Amino acid sequence: MEAIPKGTIHIEESLQLSCEDNAKAVKNKKSGGWGPAALLLLNQGLATLAFFGVGVNLVLFLTRVLGQDNASAANNVSKWTGTVYLCSLVGAFLSDSYWGRYLTCALFQVIFVMGLLLISLSSWFMLLEPRNCGDGTITCKPSTSSDTGKWTLGFWLATGSAVLALIAFLLGSSRYRYVEASGNPIPRVMQVFVAAFRKWNVTRMEGESLYEVEGFESAIQGSRKINHSDEFAFLDKAAVVTEEDRFPPNPWRLCTITQVEEVKCLFRMLPIWLCTITYSLVFSQMASVFVEQGDVMNSDVGKFHIPAASMSAFDICSVLIFTGIYRQIITPIAKRLTGNPRGLTELQRMGIGIIISMHAMVAAGVTEMERLKRVIPGVRVSPMSIFWQIPQYVLVGASEVFMYVGQLEFFNGQAPDGIKSFGSSLCMASISLGNFVSSMLVNVVMRITTGGNRLGWIPENLNLGHMDRFYFLIAALTAVDFVVYVFAARWYKAINFEESSHSLSTNEEEG
Repeated sequence: MEAIPKGTIHIEESLQLSCEDNAKAVKNKKSGGWGPAALLLLNQGLATLAFFGVGVNLVLFLTRVLGQDNASAANNVSKWTGTVYLCSLVGAFLSDSYWGRYLTCALFQVIFVMGLLLISLSSWFMLLEPRNCGDGTITCKPSTSSDTGKWTLGFWLATGSAVLALIAFLLGSSRYRYVEASGNPIPRVMQVFVAAFRKWNVTRMEGESLYEVEGFESAIQGSRKINHSDEFAFLDKAAVVTEEDRFPPNPWRLCTITQVEEVKCLFRMLPIWLCTITYSLVFSQMASVFVEQGDVMNSDVGKFHIPAASMSAFDICSVLIFTGIYRQIITPIAKRLTGNPRGLTELQRMGIGIIISMHAMVAAGVTEMERLKRVIPGVRVSPMSIFWQIPQYVLVGASEVFMYVGQLEFFNGQAPDGIKSFGSSLCMASISLGNFVSSMLVNVVMRITTGGNRLGWIPENLNLGHMDRFYFLIAALTAVDFVVYVFAARWYKAINFEESSHSLSTNEEEG
Protein backbone atom coordinates (compact mmCIF):
# COMPACT_ATOMS: atom_id res chain seq x y z
CA MET A 1 0.00 0.00 0.00
CA GLU A 2 1.33 3.42 -0.91
CA ALA A 3 1.78 6.05 1.77
CA ILE A 4 -0.41 9.12 1.63
CA PRO A 5 1.56 11.95 -0.01
CA LYS A 6 2.49 14.82 2.28
CA GLY A 7 0.95 17.30 -0.13
CA THR A 8 -2.52 16.30 1.03
CA ILE A 9 -1.81 17.48 4.56
CA HIS A 10 -2.43 21.09 3.46
CA ILE A 11 -5.99 20.25 2.49
CA GLU A 12 -6.53 18.38 5.74
CA GLU A 13 -5.02 21.17 7.85
CA SER A 14 -7.22 23.72 6.08
CA LEU A 15 -10.30 21.59 6.79
CA GLN A 16 -9.33 21.22 10.44
CA LEU A 17 -8.67 24.94 10.91
CA SER A 18 -11.96 25.81 9.19
CA CYS A 19 -13.93 23.51 11.50
CA GLU A 20 -12.13 24.85 14.58
CA ASP A 21 -12.84 28.43 13.50
CA ASN A 22 -16.54 27.62 13.09
CA ALA A 23 -16.60 26.00 16.53
CA LYS A 24 -14.98 29.07 18.10
CA ALA A 25 -17.44 31.35 16.33
CA VAL A 26 -20.33 29.39 17.82
CA LYS A 27 -18.84 29.50 21.33
CA ASN A 28 -18.00 33.20 21.27
CA LYS A 29 -21.44 34.18 20.08
CA LYS A 30 -23.88 35.04 22.86
CA SER A 31 -26.32 32.32 21.97
CA GLY A 32 -28.15 29.39 23.49
CA GLY A 33 -29.44 29.15 27.05
CA TRP A 34 -32.88 28.80 28.60
CA GLY A 35 -34.37 31.87 26.91
CA PRO A 36 -34.26 30.54 23.34
CA ALA A 37 -35.05 27.04 24.63
CA ALA A 38 -38.24 28.33 26.27
CA LEU A 39 -39.28 30.01 23.02
CA LEU A 40 -38.73 26.78 21.12
CA LEU A 41 -40.78 24.84 23.69
CA LEU A 42 -43.57 27.40 23.35
CA ASN A 43 -43.27 27.19 19.58
CA GLN A 44 -43.57 23.40 19.61
CA GLY A 45 -46.49 23.47 22.02
CA LEU A 46 -48.50 25.94 19.95
CA ALA A 47 -47.65 24.25 16.65
CA THR A 48 -48.62 20.84 18.04
CA LEU A 49 -51.88 22.27 19.38
CA ALA A 50 -52.68 23.65 15.94
CA PHE A 51 -51.85 20.41 14.14
CA PHE A 52 -53.75 18.06 16.43
CA GLY A 53 -56.59 20.55 16.77
CA VAL A 54 -57.29 19.88 13.11
CA GLY A 55 -56.10 16.26 12.97
CA VAL A 56 -58.28 14.74 15.70
CA ASN A 57 -61.42 16.48 14.37
CA LEU A 58 -60.75 15.75 10.71
CA VAL A 59 -62.43 12.34 10.64
CA LEU A 60 -65.70 13.82 11.96
CA PHE A 61 -65.43 16.73 9.52
CA LEU A 62 -65.17 14.24 6.66
CA THR A 63 -68.18 12.19 7.81
CA ARG A 64 -70.48 14.95 9.05
CA VAL A 65 -69.67 17.80 6.67
CA LEU A 66 -68.40 16.07 3.53
CA GLY A 67 -70.65 13.01 3.90
CA GLN A 68 -67.98 10.29 3.67
CA ASP A 69 -68.55 6.82 5.14
CA ASN A 70 -66.54 5.70 8.17
CA ALA A 71 -64.02 3.53 6.31
CA SER A 72 -63.34 6.20 3.68
CA ALA A 73 -62.97 8.92 6.31
CA ALA A 74 -60.54 6.78 8.34
CA ASN A 75 -58.56 6.08 5.17
CA ASN A 76 -58.39 9.74 4.17
CA VAL A 77 -57.27 10.84 7.63
CA SER A 78 -54.53 8.21 7.58
CA LYS A 79 -53.39 9.32 4.12
CA TRP A 80 -53.41 12.97 5.15
CA THR A 81 -51.45 12.32 8.34
CA GLY A 82 -49.04 10.04 6.51
CA THR A 83 -48.35 12.68 3.89
CA VAL A 84 -47.77 15.33 6.55
CA TYR A 85 -45.21 13.27 8.42
CA LEU A 86 -43.58 12.09 5.19
CA CYS A 87 -42.66 15.70 4.49
CA SER A 88 -40.35 15.52 7.51
CA LEU A 89 -37.92 13.58 5.34
CA VAL A 90 -37.95 16.41 2.81
CA GLY A 91 -37.32 18.92 5.59
CA ALA A 92 -34.51 16.81 7.05
CA PHE A 93 -32.83 16.53 3.64
CA LEU A 94 -33.01 20.28 3.03
CA SER A 95 -31.83 21.02 6.57
CA ASP A 96 -28.83 18.68 6.51
CA SER A 97 -27.87 19.42 2.92
CA TYR A 98 -28.52 23.04 2.04
CA TRP A 99 -30.62 25.32 4.23
CA GLY A 100 -29.63 24.49 7.79
CA ARG A 101 -32.10 23.89 10.61
CA TYR A 102 -33.24 27.46 11.25
CA LEU A 103 -34.21 28.36 7.69
CA THR A 104 -35.89 25.00 7.15
CA CYS A 105 -38.00 25.37 10.31
CA ALA A 106 -38.96 28.94 9.46
CA LEU A 107 -40.03 28.24 5.87
CA PHE A 108 -42.03 25.11 6.67
CA GLN A 109 -43.85 26.85 9.51
CA VAL A 110 -44.89 29.58 7.07
CA ILE A 111 -46.26 26.84 4.78
CA PHE A 112 -48.05 25.34 7.80
CA VAL A 113 -49.77 28.65 8.54
CA MET A 114 -50.77 29.06 4.89
CA GLY A 115 -52.32 25.57 4.86
CA LEU A 116 -54.39 26.25 7.97
CA LEU A 117 -55.42 29.61 6.56
CA LEU A 118 -56.69 27.94 3.38
CA ILE A 119 -58.74 25.30 5.22
CA SER A 120 -60.23 28.00 7.46
CA LEU A 121 -61.22 30.16 4.50
CA SER A 122 -62.57 27.24 2.46
CA SER A 123 -64.76 26.00 5.33
CA TRP A 124 -65.96 29.57 5.93
CA PHE A 125 -66.91 30.43 2.37
CA MET A 126 -67.67 27.10 0.67
CA LEU A 127 -68.37 24.13 2.92
CA LEU A 128 -70.74 24.95 5.76
CA GLU A 129 -74.40 25.43 4.94
CA PRO A 130 -76.67 25.82 6.89
CA ARG A 131 -75.15 27.59 9.85
CA ASN A 132 -73.63 25.36 12.56
CA CYS A 133 -74.16 22.20 10.49
CA GLY A 134 -72.01 19.12 10.95
CA ASP A 135 -72.82 18.65 14.63
CA GLY A 136 -74.28 15.17 14.11
CA THR A 137 -77.84 16.51 14.00
CA ILE A 138 -77.95 19.19 11.29
CA THR A 139 -76.86 17.88 7.88
CA CYS A 140 -74.56 20.07 5.80
CA LYS A 141 -75.74 20.95 2.31
CA PRO A 142 -73.87 22.42 -0.69
CA SER A 143 -72.95 25.99 0.15
CA THR A 144 -74.37 28.94 -1.75
CA SER A 145 -73.18 31.75 0.50
CA SER A 146 -70.78 32.24 3.43
CA ASP A 147 -71.55 30.74 6.96
CA THR A 148 -69.55 30.63 10.16
CA GLY A 149 -70.18 27.29 11.87
CA LYS A 150 -68.28 25.92 14.85
CA TRP A 151 -66.04 23.95 12.50
CA THR A 152 -64.78 27.17 11.01
CA LEU A 153 -64.19 28.62 14.48
CA GLY A 154 -62.11 25.57 15.36
CA PHE A 155 -60.04 25.94 12.19
CA TRP A 156 -59.45 29.64 12.88
CA LEU A 157 -58.32 28.85 16.43
CA ALA A 158 -55.84 26.34 15.06
CA THR A 159 -54.62 28.92 12.57
CA GLY A 160 -54.16 31.48 15.34
CA SER A 161 -52.16 28.97 17.37
CA ALA A 162 -49.89 28.31 14.38
CA VAL A 163 -49.34 32.04 13.85
CA LEU A 164 -48.36 32.50 17.49
CA ALA A 165 -46.01 29.52 17.17
CA LEU A 166 -44.29 31.13 14.20
CA ILE A 167 -43.95 34.46 16.04
CA ALA A 168 -42.43 32.70 19.08
CA PHE A 169 -39.94 30.96 16.80
CA LEU A 170 -38.88 34.17 15.07
CA LEU A 171 -38.50 36.07 18.35
CA GLY A 172 -35.52 33.91 19.31
CA SER A 173 -33.72 34.30 15.99
CA SER A 174 -30.89 36.40 17.38
CA ARG A 175 -30.24 33.98 20.26
CA TYR A 176 -30.26 30.59 18.55
CA ARG A 177 -27.12 28.54 18.10
CA TYR A 178 -26.96 27.91 14.38
CA VAL A 179 -25.73 24.65 12.86
CA GLU A 180 -24.57 24.85 9.27
CA ALA A 181 -25.59 22.32 6.64
CA SER A 182 -23.17 19.43 6.16
CA GLY A 183 -23.80 18.95 2.45
CA ASN A 184 -26.01 16.59 0.49
CA PRO A 185 -25.63 13.10 2.07
CA ILE A 186 -27.02 11.26 -0.96
CA PRO A 187 -23.83 11.58 -3.07
CA ARG A 188 -21.75 10.51 -0.04
CA VAL A 189 -23.85 7.36 0.33
CA MET A 190 -23.76 6.61 -3.38
CA GLN A 191 -19.98 7.14 -3.47
CA VAL A 192 -19.52 4.32 -0.97
CA PHE A 193 -21.54 1.88 -3.07
CA VAL A 194 -19.86 2.92 -6.32
CA ALA A 195 -16.36 2.75 -4.81
CA ALA A 196 -17.07 -0.65 -3.21
CA PHE A 197 -18.42 -1.98 -6.52
CA ARG A 198 -15.41 -0.71 -8.47
CA LYS A 199 -13.11 -2.51 -6.02
CA TRP A 200 -15.22 -5.64 -5.73
CA ASN A 201 -12.29 -7.87 -6.68
CA VAL A 202 -9.85 -6.13 -4.33
CA THR A 203 -8.85 -8.25 -1.34
CA ARG A 204 -7.97 -6.48 1.87
CA MET A 205 -4.84 -7.91 3.43
CA GLU A 206 -4.96 -8.84 7.13
CA GLY A 207 -3.95 -5.85 9.22
CA GLU A 208 -4.13 -3.48 6.24
CA SER A 209 -5.32 -0.03 7.28
CA LEU A 210 -8.20 1.77 5.60
CA TYR A 211 -8.22 5.32 4.32
CA GLU A 212 -9.04 8.22 6.65
CA VAL A 213 -8.04 11.87 6.70
CA GLU A 214 -5.65 13.20 9.34
CA GLY A 215 -6.69 15.45 12.20
CA PHE A 216 -9.59 15.50 14.62
CA GLU A 217 -12.42 16.20 12.18
CA SER A 218 -13.63 13.93 9.41
CA ALA A 219 -13.82 14.89 5.75
CA ILE A 220 -17.55 15.55 6.25
CA GLN A 221 -18.00 19.15 7.35
CA GLY A 222 -18.71 19.48 11.06
CA SER A 223 -18.76 15.70 11.68
CA ARG A 224 -16.82 13.60 14.12
CA LYS A 225 -14.89 10.58 12.91
CA ILE A 226 -16.49 7.16 13.36
CA ASN A 227 -14.42 4.13 14.34
CA HIS A 228 -14.34 1.16 12.02
CA SER A 229 -16.77 -1.71 12.62
CA ASP A 230 -16.72 -5.28 11.30
CA GLU A 231 -20.32 -5.48 10.05
CA PHE A 232 -21.08 -5.18 6.32
CA ALA A 233 -17.43 -5.82 5.49
CA PHE A 234 -18.11 -5.65 1.77
CA LEU A 235 -18.48 -1.86 2.12
CA ASP A 236 -14.93 -1.62 3.53
CA LYS A 237 -13.60 -2.12 0.00
CA ALA A 238 -14.55 1.51 -0.65
CA ALA A 239 -11.86 2.59 1.86
CA VAL A 240 -9.08 0.27 0.66
CA VAL A 241 -6.18 2.21 -0.87
CA THR A 242 -4.84 0.66 -4.09
CA GLU A 243 -2.03 1.63 -6.42
CA GLU A 244 -4.57 3.14 -8.80
CA ASP A 245 -5.75 5.68 -6.22
CA ARG A 246 -4.34 9.17 -6.49
CA PHE A 247 -4.29 12.09 -4.07
CA PRO A 248 -6.34 14.09 -3.65
CA PRO A 249 -8.49 10.97 -4.07
CA ASN A 250 -11.49 10.56 -6.35
CA PRO A 251 -14.43 10.25 -3.89
CA TRP A 252 -16.19 7.89 -6.31
CA ARG A 253 -13.28 5.49 -5.98
CA LEU A 254 -11.84 6.01 -2.50
CA CYS A 255 -13.94 6.89 0.58
CA THR A 256 -12.94 7.52 4.17
CA ILE A 257 -13.72 5.13 7.01
CA THR A 258 -16.17 7.66 8.46
CA GLN A 259 -18.01 7.89 5.15
CA VAL A 260 -18.27 4.10 4.96
CA GLU A 261 -19.40 3.87 8.59
CA GLU A 262 -22.09 6.47 7.89
CA VAL A 263 -23.65 4.05 5.43
CA LYS A 264 -23.22 1.13 7.83
CA CYS A 265 -25.08 3.12 10.51
CA LEU A 266 -28.03 3.53 8.17
CA PHE A 267 -28.04 -0.22 7.49
CA ARG A 268 -27.97 -1.04 11.20
CA MET A 269 -30.80 1.37 12.04
CA LEU A 270 -33.05 0.14 9.22
CA PRO A 271 -34.46 -3.02 10.95
CA ILE A 272 -35.18 -1.06 14.14
CA TRP A 273 -36.92 1.64 12.12
CA LEU A 274 -39.04 -0.87 10.21
CA CYS A 275 -40.27 -2.36 13.50
CA THR A 276 -41.49 1.06 14.66
CA ILE A 277 -43.91 1.34 11.72
CA THR A 278 -46.36 -1.13 13.24
CA TYR A 279 -46.36 0.86 16.47
CA SER A 280 -47.23 3.96 14.46
CA LEU A 281 -50.12 1.96 13.01
CA VAL A 282 -51.51 1.80 16.56
CA PHE A 283 -50.87 5.49 17.19
CA SER A 284 -52.70 6.48 14.00
CA GLN A 285 -55.96 4.95 15.24
CA MET A 286 -56.43 7.78 17.75
CA ALA A 287 -57.21 10.26 14.98
CA SER A 288 -59.52 7.95 13.06
CA VAL A 289 -61.36 4.89 14.37
CA PHE A 290 -61.02 5.90 18.04
CA VAL A 291 -62.94 9.09 17.24
CA GLU A 292 -65.50 7.24 15.14
CA GLN A 293 -65.99 4.78 17.99
CA GLY A 294 -66.48 7.58 20.53
CA ASP A 295 -68.92 9.33 18.21
CA VAL A 296 -71.43 6.46 18.65
CA MET A 297 -71.11 6.32 22.44
CA ASN A 298 -73.01 8.27 25.07
CA SER A 299 -71.01 11.48 25.50
CA ASP A 300 -73.46 13.47 27.62
CA VAL A 301 -72.57 14.35 31.21
CA GLY A 302 -75.62 16.09 32.60
CA LYS A 303 -76.21 19.08 30.33
CA PHE A 304 -72.69 18.96 28.92
CA HIS A 305 -71.74 17.24 25.67
CA ILE A 306 -68.21 15.88 25.30
CA PRO A 307 -66.95 15.86 21.69
CA ALA A 308 -65.47 12.51 20.70
CA ALA A 309 -62.28 14.16 19.46
CA SER A 310 -61.68 15.77 22.86
CA MET A 311 -61.00 12.33 24.38
CA SER A 312 -57.45 12.70 23.06
CA ALA A 313 -56.94 14.95 26.10
CA PHE A 314 -56.61 11.76 28.12
CA ASP A 315 -53.72 10.77 25.86
CA ILE A 316 -52.01 14.09 26.58
CA CYS A 317 -52.58 13.78 30.33
CA SER A 318 -51.29 10.22 30.22
CA VAL A 319 -48.08 11.37 28.52
CA LEU A 320 -47.52 13.98 31.21
CA ILE A 321 -48.26 11.62 34.09
CA PHE A 322 -46.22 8.69 32.80
CA THR A 323 -43.31 10.97 31.97
CA GLY A 324 -43.18 11.86 35.66
CA ILE A 325 -43.59 8.22 36.66
CA TYR A 326 -40.78 7.19 34.35
CA ARG A 327 -38.39 9.89 35.59
CA GLN A 328 -39.15 9.64 39.28
CA ILE A 329 -39.93 5.95 39.80
CA ILE A 330 -38.98 3.69 36.91
CA THR A 331 -35.57 5.23 36.14
CA PRO A 332 -34.20 5.02 39.74
CA ILE A 333 -35.37 1.41 40.05
CA ALA A 334 -33.92 0.50 36.64
CA LYS A 335 -30.58 2.09 37.61
CA ARG A 336 -30.29 -0.21 40.61
CA LEU A 337 -31.33 -3.31 38.70
CA THR A 338 -29.33 -2.79 35.49
CA GLY A 339 -26.42 -0.63 36.62
CA ASN A 340 -27.10 1.63 33.62
CA PRO A 341 -26.84 5.31 34.70
CA ARG A 342 -29.73 6.12 32.37
CA GLY A 343 -31.93 3.34 33.71
CA LEU A 344 -33.32 1.74 30.57
CA THR A 345 -31.66 1.92 27.19
CA GLU A 346 -33.50 3.48 24.26
CA LEU A 347 -34.04 0.06 22.69
CA GLN A 348 -35.52 -1.31 25.93
CA ARG A 349 -37.86 1.65 26.21
CA MET A 350 -39.03 1.20 22.63
CA GLY A 351 -39.76 -2.47 23.28
CA ILE A 352 -41.84 -1.59 26.34
CA GLY A 353 -43.72 0.96 24.23
CA ILE A 354 -44.64 -1.71 21.69
CA ILE A 355 -45.96 -4.01 24.43
CA ILE A 356 -48.10 -1.25 25.97
CA SER A 357 -49.50 -0.28 22.56
CA MET A 358 -50.60 -3.88 22.03
CA HIS A 359 -52.57 -3.71 25.28
CA ALA A 360 -54.12 -0.42 24.13
CA MET A 361 -55.56 -2.19 21.09
CA VAL A 362 -56.86 -5.01 23.26
CA ALA A 363 -58.54 -2.45 25.54
CA ALA A 364 -60.10 -0.73 22.51
CA GLY A 365 -61.38 -4.09 21.23
CA VAL A 366 -62.91 -5.02 24.58
CA THR A 367 -64.58 -1.60 24.80
CA GLU A 368 -66.08 -2.06 21.34
CA MET A 369 -67.36 -5.53 22.25
CA GLU A 370 -69.11 -4.12 25.31
CA ARG A 371 -70.48 -1.19 23.28
CA LEU A 372 -72.02 -3.53 20.72
CA LYS A 373 -73.70 -5.55 23.49
CA ARG A 374 -75.50 -2.41 24.67
CA VAL A 375 -76.68 -1.21 21.25
CA ILE A 376 -80.40 -0.45 21.06
CA PRO A 377 -81.92 -1.43 17.68
CA GLY A 378 -82.70 1.64 15.58
CA VAL A 379 -80.67 3.96 17.85
CA ARG A 380 -77.35 5.26 16.46
CA VAL A 381 -75.67 6.08 19.79
CA SER A 382 -75.00 3.32 22.29
CA PRO A 383 -75.95 4.07 25.92
CA MET A 384 -72.43 3.02 26.93
CA SER A 385 -70.48 6.02 28.28
CA ILE A 386 -67.67 7.44 26.18
CA PHE A 387 -65.48 7.39 29.28
CA TRP A 388 -65.00 3.66 28.69
CA GLN A 389 -62.51 4.81 26.07
CA ILE A 390 -60.20 6.25 28.71
CA PRO A 391 -58.09 3.06 29.17
CA GLN A 392 -57.19 2.84 25.47
CA TYR A 393 -56.21 6.53 25.31
CA VAL A 394 -54.23 6.28 28.54
CA LEU A 395 -52.36 3.19 27.33
CA VAL A 396 -51.49 4.84 24.02
CA GLY A 397 -50.19 7.85 25.95
CA ALA A 398 -48.09 5.62 28.21
CA SER A 399 -46.68 3.84 25.18
CA GLU A 400 -45.67 7.18 23.65
CA VAL A 401 -43.51 7.99 26.69
CA PHE A 402 -41.52 4.82 26.09
CA MET A 403 -41.65 4.53 22.31
CA TYR A 404 -41.53 8.01 20.81
CA VAL A 405 -39.19 9.55 23.38
CA GLY A 406 -36.92 6.52 23.22
CA GLN A 407 -37.17 6.40 19.45
CA LEU A 408 -36.27 10.07 19.03
CA GLU A 409 -33.30 9.73 21.39
CA PHE A 410 -32.18 6.55 19.64
CA PHE A 411 -32.23 7.83 16.07
CA ASN A 412 -30.88 11.24 17.04
CA GLY A 413 -28.04 9.71 19.09
CA GLN A 414 -27.16 6.91 16.68
CA ALA A 415 -27.26 8.96 13.48
CA PRO A 416 -23.87 10.25 12.26
CA ASP A 417 -23.28 13.98 12.68
CA GLY A 418 -23.69 14.67 8.95
CA ILE A 419 -27.27 13.37 8.91
CA LYS A 420 -28.56 14.32 12.38
CA SER A 421 -31.77 15.88 11.06
CA PHE A 422 -32.37 12.80 8.94
CA GLY A 423 -31.97 10.63 12.03
CA SER A 424 -34.53 12.70 13.91
CA SER A 425 -36.90 12.62 10.94
CA LEU A 426 -36.93 8.81 10.94
CA CYS A 427 -39.30 9.01 13.90
CA MET A 428 -41.70 11.14 11.86
CA ALA A 429 -41.23 8.91 8.82
CA SER A 430 -42.33 5.86 10.81
CA ILE A 431 -45.50 7.73 11.79
CA SER A 432 -46.04 8.54 8.13
CA LEU A 433 -45.69 4.95 6.97
CA GLY A 434 -47.77 3.77 9.92
CA ASN A 435 -50.63 5.91 8.66
CA PHE A 436 -50.25 4.63 5.11
CA VAL A 437 -50.18 1.05 6.42
CA SER A 438 -53.35 1.84 8.40
CA SER A 439 -55.07 3.04 5.24
CA MET A 440 -53.96 -0.07 3.37
CA LEU A 441 -55.09 -2.32 6.22
CA VAL A 442 -58.55 -0.75 6.29
CA ASN A 443 -58.86 -1.28 2.52
CA VAL A 444 -57.79 -4.92 2.78
CA VAL A 445 -60.06 -5.61 5.74
CA MET A 446 -63.07 -4.01 4.07
CA ARG A 447 -62.45 -5.82 0.79
CA ILE A 448 -62.28 -9.18 2.56
CA THR A 449 -65.10 -8.65 5.07
CA THR A 450 -67.63 -7.14 2.64
CA GLY A 451 -67.74 -10.24 0.42
CA GLY A 452 -71.06 -12.02 0.02
CA ASN A 453 -73.11 -8.82 0.54
CA ARG A 454 -71.82 -8.44 4.07
CA LEU A 455 -71.43 -4.97 5.61
CA GLY A 456 -67.83 -5.52 6.71
CA TRP A 457 -66.04 -4.73 9.96
CA ILE A 458 -66.17 -0.92 9.60
CA PRO A 459 -69.49 -0.08 7.89
CA GLU A 460 -71.21 3.29 7.77
CA ASN A 461 -73.35 2.16 10.70
CA LEU A 462 -70.82 0.93 13.23
CA ASN A 463 -73.58 -0.77 15.24
CA LEU A 464 -73.84 -3.31 12.42
CA GLY A 465 -70.10 -3.89 12.11
CA HIS A 466 -67.26 -5.51 14.07
CA MET A 467 -64.65 -2.85 14.67
CA ASP A 468 -63.59 -4.87 17.71
CA ARG A 469 -62.11 -7.46 15.35
CA PHE A 470 -60.18 -4.73 13.59
CA TYR A 471 -58.67 -3.69 16.92
CA PHE A 472 -57.75 -7.27 17.81
CA LEU A 473 -56.16 -7.72 14.37
CA ILE A 474 -53.89 -4.74 15.01
CA ALA A 475 -53.05 -6.13 18.48
CA ALA A 476 -52.00 -9.43 16.86
CA LEU A 477 -49.84 -7.63 14.28
CA THR A 478 -48.21 -5.67 17.10
CA ALA A 479 -47.41 -8.89 18.97
CA VAL A 480 -45.69 -10.30 15.88
CA ASP A 481 -43.85 -7.01 15.42
CA PHE A 482 -42.54 -7.19 19.00
CA VAL A 483 -41.01 -10.63 18.40
CA VAL A 484 -39.23 -9.34 15.29
CA TYR A 485 -38.14 -6.23 17.18
CA VAL A 486 -36.49 -8.28 19.93
CA PHE A 487 -34.28 -10.03 17.39
CA ALA A 488 -33.45 -6.72 15.66
CA ALA A 489 -32.59 -5.03 18.97
CA ARG A 490 -30.32 -7.88 20.06
CA TRP A 491 -28.48 -7.76 16.71
CA TYR A 492 -27.97 -3.99 16.75
CA LYS A 493 -24.57 -2.51 17.60
CA ALA A 494 -24.27 1.15 18.59
CA ILE A 495 -22.30 3.73 16.63
CA ASN A 496 -18.76 4.26 17.93
CA PHE A 497 -17.47 7.81 17.52
CA GLU A 498 -13.74 8.42 17.69
CA GLU A 499 -12.87 10.26 20.90
CA SER A 500 -10.00 12.75 21.06
CA SER A 501 -8.60 15.24 23.51
CA HIS A 502 -9.95 17.99 21.27
CA SER A 503 -13.52 16.68 21.32
CA LEU A 504 -13.38 16.02 25.06
CA SER A 505 -12.26 19.58 25.81
CA THR A 506 -14.97 20.90 23.51
CA ASN A 507 -17.63 18.88 25.32
CA GLU A 508 -16.38 20.18 28.69
CA GLU A 509 -16.54 23.80 27.53
CA GLU A 510 -20.03 23.40 26.08
CA GLY A 511 -21.23 21.58 29.20
